[in-house]
Amino acid sequence: QVQLVESGGGLVQAGGSLRLSCASSPRTLSNYYAGWFRQAPGKEREFVAAIDWSGGGINYGDSVKGRFTISRDNAKNTVYLQMNSLKPEDSAVYLCAAVGRLRDTLDKRTTYDYWGQGTQVTVSS
Repeated sequence: QVQLVESGGGLVQAGGSLRLSCASSPRTLSNYYAGWFRQAPGKEREFVAAIDWSGGGINYGDSVKGRFTISRDNAKNTVYLQMNSLKPEDSAVYLCAAVGRLRDTLDKRTTYDYWGQGTQVTVSS
């Protein structure tokens, strides 16, 4: 069983930056694929970014390409999401997800077995 805990959310002005972290316990996250999704009120859960267990295979949703960067530090059992040039439309709850055995593509929420509770990101205009 993998438990994921997100942190780093908050309130930021448009154009600003935030770095989200996703820490795992008790098992190491190093053997798992990881992804970030986001969900705004009344909207579908949206794919943001994904990374494979080695730090490669990086993929981004179209709305965040060029602004967000996903990375991981397996020694710290942590996956990060660096978010730059934030826009009000980026406001959402950001959720971290993980899966050990890949059954489908990493941009689909149904691919993932484990989810965190999420961290709120609010971008003011």
